[in-house]
Amino acid sequence: MISILIPTYNQDITQLVAALHRQATEQYVDFEIIVIEDGSEKFIQSNNTITDLPFCKYILLPQNIGRSAIRNKLADEARYNHLLFIDCDATVCSEHYVEKYLAFCKEETIVIGGTAYDPDENNPDFSLRLQYGRLREARTADKRDKNNFATFNFLISKSIFNQVRFDETIRGYGHEDMLFGHQLHQLDYHLIQIENPLIHKGLDDNQTFIEKTKEATRNLLLLYQMGRYPFLTNESSLLRAYTILRKWKIIKLISVIFRLSENKLQRKLCSPNPSLLLYDLYKLLFICTITSGK
Repeated sequence: MISILIPTYNQDITQLVAALHRQATEQYVDFEIIVIEDGSEKFIQSNNTITDLPFCKYILLPQNIGRSAIRNKLADEARYNHLLFIDCDATVCSEHYVEKYLAFCKEETIVIGGTAYDPDENNPDFSLRLQYGRLREARTADKRDKNNFATFNFLISKSIFNQVRFDETIRGYGHEDMLFGHQLHQLDYHLIQIENPLIHKGLDDNQTFIEKTKEATRNLLLLYQMGRYPFLTNESSLLRAYTILRKWKIIKLISVIFRLSENKLQRKLCSPNPSLLLYDLYKLLFICTITSGK
């Protein structure tokens, strides 16, 4: 009935798999859990122990193939008609998590469960990631954009998945979910938003999150410059702002401002209570800087 699919990279997934396996077993349905290590170097021995559980499969890839390709491979390995994708840094926070998704496994559908954050996690080293996650990601089902798609925790019929699939030419970090969600929207599929979150536990410290933000911004710019995704400007407020500044021909001036102020901006972003408006400004200044010579 349901294939639970977990791409992982250098993450201990034994507790996550154990919780999912127990819940699925208690529902007396056909299920499988497939984990694929995407070129990991850590936790391989411990993660391999999930094969001791019935209906669990563990695949170790010698090299990292990327966030898009790993999800396509998981779908290809799946035997059942409904695919539940879960990120490896998630924690189950409801005893009815699997049960809620099973209610949608009788039809062709796409269901988004949502993301939550541990309310007791207040380490200032993770302040920027927590602020972003709690204010931008951890929204209840009724407050999410109806077309908001995220790969962290979602169910999709295999027949629908195979019409779209993730673009494997995207090798960098970030925005593969935006493209996948847009394709679903173009095919006129409706996303069902439900209240069934997982807790996001794999938090990046402030400096790591800033570096990942810069990588994702570079990747977004690359996708935009490729010309294959003309809808990106409409989908991304960052790109819309960038194109306006480019029309005003002030990109080089902004890049100078960024180079003079980057260290100060980063210190503010790493503070105990960082501003997300400043975070958005940082991305805009950065994207202008990496194109200032073009």
